[in-house]
Amino acid sequence: MVRFSTGLAVGVAALVVGAAAASAAPLGRYAAEPGTAAPQRSAAVVNGTVWTAGANGDGQLGNGTTSSRLTFGKVTGLPAVVQVSGGREHVLALDSTGAVWAWGDNSKGQVGDGTITDRRSPQKVTGLGTVVAVATDHYGSLALQADGTVMSWGYNAAGQLGDGTKTKRLRPVHVLNLTDVVAVHGGADFSMALRSDGSVWTWGLNTNGELGNGTTTSSTVPVKVTGLSGVVDIAGGRDHALAVRNDGTVWAWGWNKTGQIGDGTKVDRTLPTRVGTISTAVAVSAGAQFSSAVLGNGTVMTWGVNNLGQLGIGTTVLKTTPTLVPGLTGVRDIATGRDHVLTMSPAGVLKVWGDNVGGQLGDGTTTARRSPFTVPSFGAVVGAGGGHDYSVALVQP
Repeated sequence: MVRFSTGLAVGVAALVVGAAAASAAPLGRYAAEPGTAAPQRSAAVVNGTVWTAGANGDGQLGNGTTSSRLTFGKVTGLPAVVQVSGGREHVLALDSTGAVWAWGDNSKGQVGDGTITDRRSPQKVTGLGTVVAVATDHYGSLALQADGTVMSWGYNAAGQLGDGTKTKRLRPVHVLNLTDVVAVHGGADFSMALRSDGSVWTWGLNTNGELGNGTTTSSTVPVKVTGLSGVVDIAGGRDHALAVRNDGTVWAWGWNKTGQIGDGTKVDRTLPTRVGTISTAVAVSAGAQFSSAVLGNGTVMTWGVNNLGQLGIGTTVLKTTPTLVPGLTGVRDIATGRDHVLTMSPAGVLKVWGDNVGGQLGDGTTTARRSPFTVPSFGAVVGAGGGHDYSVALVQP
């Protein structure tokens, strides 16, 4: 249900695709504007290893067991990986050849192997073309193919797979009427796509306006987000969505019970609404009921629920407008789990905060942290993500 950040490969199928769900960016600028190419946060080819920490009841740590782990450990059995994405309790990994691997909870078919059997170790997903980016929602999976089309599989009760039905899919199916996509992202029960023209398209649950089209009517096929253009980054929370425009402003819509829209209210928004006065954002990320943005100077702003320290501001006070995370600088990219945050520096230093009930912060404890904490190094982290109570990290060799 989160933004799942990664270092994105430049070399997959000889393409350069920057996905909001999967990239790392030069601070303060983008490699290309909408309408010309995908937004990017890094031009470095990453052939990394995958590491996980936290709860493991469904095998989401990918280590062949269901034993939790309080520090990061390596996932074996994978080729060189260029992107990772974490759903509620399942993980996707994209390898350097454009193939997708999955593991963890499979009760809704989100692993994509034709069964509903949980997988404790990585399984290769079949039925896909060359994939250039992956993303996850609560119980579903998305794959952006090199031809700009999107495949999906898993839970579909709200139409979040975008295939025109509400039928659970155990193997990949095409998202209908969607081409020229450069980024994909998932919320809880809705999905998002960014097209090359800078427009955003959504599908699935819309009870709180998470589709951003001015209604609360759910859709089993993609619909265009109203009044939003020039978008370079997207992110989905539990039931709200975020977008960065090429002018550095941040826009949000959907559920706003805890101020996660960032407009100073707790009123749900069915149309994109500007977040505070942010004007230099380069990336956004969303947890269950909170939001974050990386600014061009490498600082981070957060807003929304804060009962577990999700905002990283040293307190548990809820904020309905963006608030600067104290003492945090040099951030290249950000990722969120349900109630925790991971940031990465250009040197690969991982800093974390928020809920830690499953050991998902990887700091050797189960103690929540209200302020950023530097995780002891296990390699240069170039991408990360998380789910309900675990984290996944991509480490550069």
